[in-house]
Amino acid sequence: MIVKEVEVNGSSYKFTLTGQVLSQVDKLKSLYGLAYDDPEAFEQISADIANTVSDIAIAIEPPASDNDLDGVIQEIIRTADNRKAEIDNQITRKRKRKASR
Repeated sequence: MIVKEVEVNGSSYKFTLTGQVLSQVDKLKSLYGLAYDDPEAFEQISADIANTVSDIAIAIEPPASDNDLDGVIQEIIRTADNRKAEIDNQITRKRKRKASR
C-alpha cells in the first residue's frame, strides 16, 4: 500500500494506492482504450469511465474539487504505473539472479 501526497492547482491531496485502487486504475485505462476503439459504444463507455473515476476518487483526501479531480486522477494513474514498473523490474532482477546461478 502506497500513500502519496500531490499538489494540483495549488491544492494538496493525499491518496492511498490499495489493491482495489490499482484494479480500478487498470479498468479505467482499459475503458479509455475502448472509447477510442469503439466510437459507437462511446456513450456507455463514458458512463463506465465516470463511474470508475468516482470509485477511484473515494481514495482521495480531502475530496477533490471538480476542477482538480482530473489532475489528481492523472497523478494516481502515474503513481500506479510507476509502482507496476518497479514490481516488474524486481521480478526481472530476481529471474536474472536465478538464471545466473
